[in-house]
Amino acid sequence: MNPGHRPRVFVTHSMAGLARMVDRDPLAPLHERTECVVWPGPLQPEPRALREAATDCEGLLCLLTDRVDGDVIGAARSLRVISSCSVGVDHIDVAAATARGIRVGFTPGVLTETTADLAFALLLAASRRIVEADGAVRSGAWTPDRRWQLDGFLGRDLHASTLGLVGLGPIAQAVASRAHGFGMRILGWSRSPHRLPGVEQVELDALLAGSDFVSVHVALAEETHGLIDADAFARIRPGAVLVNTSRGGIVDELALVAALRSGRVAAAGLDVFATEPLPADSPLLGLDNVVLTPHIGSASTATRLRMADLAVENLLAGVLGRPLRDCANDAELAAR
Repeated sequence: MNPGHRPRVFVTHSMAGLARMVDRDPLAPLHERTECVVWPGPLQPEPRALREAATDCEGLLCLLTDRVDGDVIGAARSLRVISSCSVGVDHIDVAAATARGIRVGFTPGVLTETTADLAFALLLAASRRIVEADGAVRSGAWTPDRRWQLDGFLGRDLHASTLGLVGLGPIAQAVASRAHGFGMRILGWSRSPHRLPGVEQVELDALLAGSDFVSVHVALAEETHGLIDADAFARIRPGAVLVNTSRGGIVDELALVAALRSGRVAAAGLDVFATEPLPADSPLLGLDNVVLTPHIGSASTATRLRMADLAVENLLAGVLGRPLRDCANDAELAAR
């Protein structure tokens, strides 16, 4: 590379809000070493704007809300690296990128503990009906004649119950460490064998039938799309609580709604959905026994800053011809 050359990169989000919170600009290294163009709007660019902005760029830094499809990749003839500020890369056409020799960076590892915290928070909130109880206080339903009721807001105990982990990757393992502190028995299922201390690995049917709480932690792939469907809910232990902090497409939402309405599933905590944002006509919005959060698994200040820093590091490495710290298609590129 010409020593005087400043690679042109496009960033789909200014990260201004995060910069204000931490009193530093995560994009500063890009401004120092590249010709950095940042999308000026408060929201991410629409598909056409993204395609046009990326046309003459060597690097693209995106969020998981940006759809980097074959059209974007095909139009960006100079593109050498796509760096996503996310763990998942299902919003990127990785196959199209690999065919062009474009490296795809991502940010694994940094959000493991933070996402596990949220998964456990949802387990507690859903099982103990925290949102319903909060609503009762705020709406004035907590009145002197209903100051304390023997059967009011009855929920489920986590301690001494059984937790089933669907997937046994790093986040599931972090959830398991928290569950041990609650004295929970832990069952685990994974598509690949895992030997984890304190986790009894079983088949998925046995996990569903034997768990009081089920927490989903598999990646979204062709094999896992709709994994927790109507048949799975028919096999689940009656009165179980389901939590999903992985990807929305893994759980069949209509089947979940039916299970919640029938009482087959007592409650659910969901941070991810098949369509995001959740559509205004989603039947999930009409259910009291489900806790809904807007994809905030990694939403702590420290974790989001680490994600931004790593995404910037990956992008710089890619445009400067160095290996990426975390590359989603390293093996595929090496096999070409």
